[in-house]
Amino acid sequence: MKSHAIIPIFIPHLGCPNDCIFCNQKKITAQTSPVTLEDMKATAERYLSTLSSSEVETIEMAFYGGSFTGIPMELQQEYLAVAKDYKDRGLIQKIHLSTRPDYINEEILENLKKYDVDIIELGVQSLDEEVLRLSNRGHDRECVFKASELIQSYGFTLGLQLMIGLPGDTHEKSVKSAREVVEIGPSIARLYPTVIIRDTDLYELYQTGKYQPLTIEAAVYTTKEMYLILTKAGINVIRIGLKSTDLISENGAVIGGYHPAFRQLVESEIAKDQMEAQLTACLSSYQCNEQGSTQDSLQGSYRFYSSGPSFSNMVGNGKSNRLYFEKKYPHVRISFHVDHSLPDGVFVLEKR
Repeated sequence: MKSHAIIPIFIPHLGCPNDCIFCNQKKITAQTSPVTLEDMKATAERYLSTLSSSEVETIEMAFYGGSFTGIPMELQQEYLAVAKDYKDRGLIQKIHLSTRPDYINEEILENLKKYDVDIIELGVQSLDEEVLRLSNRGHDRECVFKASELIQSYGFTLGLQLMIGLPGDTHEKSVKSAREVVEIGPSIARLYPTVIIRDTDLYELYQTGKYQPLTIEAAVYTTKEMYLILTKAGINVIRIGLKSTDLISENGAVIGGYHPAFRQLVESEIAKDQMEAQLTACLSSYQCNEQGSTQDSLQGSYRFYSSGPSFSNMVGNGKSNRLYFEKKYPHVRISFHVDHSLPDGVFVLEKR
């Protein structure tokens, strides 16, 4: 049984008068006019026609693309009434929406509670004051803490979204933001390396040489550390990097930290670090036990094991980890195998 499915309802830039430096919703969604209730129902029916409760454990209706709680209350209620009807009939199990920290207050949350909303995600981007200011976010870090606390006090599932590599950002600032997110204690998180989209202020800064995007390597390095901080604290990182469907390449000339398999790049690096730590410890121990051994006599044969779902991360995107070990340890024979008894994300070394 598939554990999770989403019915996406896009409300592009609706309810958000703010123009963040990196944002041009018309470039990253194919739709510019408000979603009608008929559109919403048609989308729901189309997705539900391919899903059933016997095949999927949890079906969410999720509002994407804009700051949901910034749209007029009457329109919020119209959208939510449709979603709640599907939930009341048992056709979906959760209602999920995204918004800004400064569009949260008690009146808003009372309304969301009335319509049985489950999950509220906040686009936080950073908890560094300079990064927020340079990104034209329109709120300070304290707003994030207050909104998060209020959401949690009402019993909603809280999600927080962070961006890496915004103007004024550094590796250290991004990592610090991740640590502060842990202090807030959301249930879920998303990590997005910054990409540059045409017709944004960020694109203008890039064109004039005032902003330099992260390389993929730098984005992976920082995101990897943030991911480990969050997951070790029990926070479910449900998204790393933009999906190709989040972008309209025909109009949006993407530059910066985008890769179609960015999550796998990050998870492959984490796997490589775990595996190399085991290998170097084993080689060091073996060398100590074999006084005077030559490099050739130390080569031996080693096997790495992982679960089936983690095998691609073990080998690496484009076999990057396999090639890394072959180049760095030419005197060691290493092979990669599946062990279905292992939990996902666990890599075990065996000397043969």
